[in-house]
Parts: sequence; structure tokens; C-alpha cells
Amino acid sequence: MTESAVQSTHDESHGGALGSRLNWLRAAVLGANDGVVSTAGLVVGVAGATDDRSALLTAGLAGLLAGSMSMAAGEYVSVSTQRDSEKAAIAMEKRELKEQPDAELKELTDLLEERGLSREVAREAAVQLTERDALRAHARVELGIDPDDLTNPWHAAWASFLAFTAGALLPLLAIVLPPSAWRLPVTVGSVLVALAFTGYSSARMGGAAVRPAVWRNVGGGALAMAVTYAAGSLLGAAGV
Repeated sequence: MTESAVQSTHDESHGGALGSRLNWLRAAVLGANDGVVSTAGLVVGVAGATDDRSALLTAGLAGLLAGSMSMAAGEYVSVSTQRDSEKAAIAMEKRELKEQPDAELKELTDLLEERGLSREVAREAAVQLTERDALRAHARVELGIDPDDLTNPWHAAWASFLAFTAGALLPLLAIVLPPSAWRLPVTVGSVLVALAFTGYSSARMGGAAVRPAVWRNVGGGALAMAVTYAAGSLLGAAGV
């Protein structure tokens, strides 16, 4: 294979791996962000109705467990569907390679040509890739799938569970550990700092502007806590 063809396939593989790692990291940051916001809204809302430490701890733990299990189950279902789709696409490609090898060779040549290779070099690269492992070549170049590295739903579920739990622990500990008079300001302050960090991180990973992302994240979290605290205060004043 020519140097250009080798470089083309080499870049594609590493680019896909890098994109996959960034997606996982971004999902972890967003999962932690969800844990911070949802649990903070819950415990601050309960704090508006009562200052009982046991009630706050019970509410926070319930929110943490419910949220983390929900995130894990949702991610498992989503990634399982993605994995099934990847397997189906690979199976179809395998069938097409068996039934229409010439057409598939031309298709691979066209795809390599679209990546910047000359027609002659693309043809040579396609022939050699097909001789080496036709299915893997088509899966990577045509489908953007690595047959040896399919998405794992269990990994996704555990990652979401742990990310949400890590985020939820911050407001939970902040609301139950300080003295009664300090619970609310400590919780609000620590949550806003955490949201600024997750907003900054998600923006940097996504290549977006940092300041708007941080302000959106902090503003959304602050609004959520304000609304739930107001609701809890009204319910507490009404004796509910």
C-alpha cells in the first residue's frame, strides 16, 4: 500500500478512537452536571420546608439513587440500541461483500477517492484492504465502525451511574454536614462553583465559547434552586 493510503487509514482509526473518548468524557461531565442540578434542586426545596437533617438526608439519598439508577438504565437502553444497529450494519455489509464483491470494491474505491486519494491510488488501496480484511475495511471506512470496539452498554451504564452519583454527592453533603444556619449558603455556593466548572469543561471539550456556556449552566442551576426553594417554603408555611 502507498504511504498516502496508509496515512489515510491510520488517521481514520485514531480519529474515531479520539472522538469516542471525547464523547465518553463529555457524557461523564454532563452526567455529573445532571447529578448536581437535580439533587441540589431537591435538597434545597426540602430545606425550604424543613431544617430537619434526617429529612434532608433522606430526600438527598432518594434523589441520588433514583437519578443514578434512571441515568444508568437510560444509558444502557440507548447504547444497547446503538450496539444492535452497529451489529446489523456489519451483518448487512458482510452479506453484501459475499453477494456483490465487485460492487463493494468499487464503493470502497470511491470512498477512498473522496478522502483525497487519486483514482489509481484509491483503487490500489481498496484492493489491498479488501485482500487483507474486507469486512473490517468497509466497516471502518464506509460505516465508521470498528468491529473490534463496539459500544458496550454496561460500560455506558456504569459510567452514567458513577458520574451522576459523583455530582449528586456534592449538594447532598453540602446540605447535611454544615450547621443549620450555614446549610443553604454552603450548598448554593458549592453548587454554583461546580456548575461553573462543568459548564467550562463541556464548552472546552465541545470547542464552544466558554463564557456563555458557564453562564447558562450557572443560571439554570440557580433558577432550579430558587424555584424549588420557593415551592418548599410555600409548602412548609402551609403546613404540608
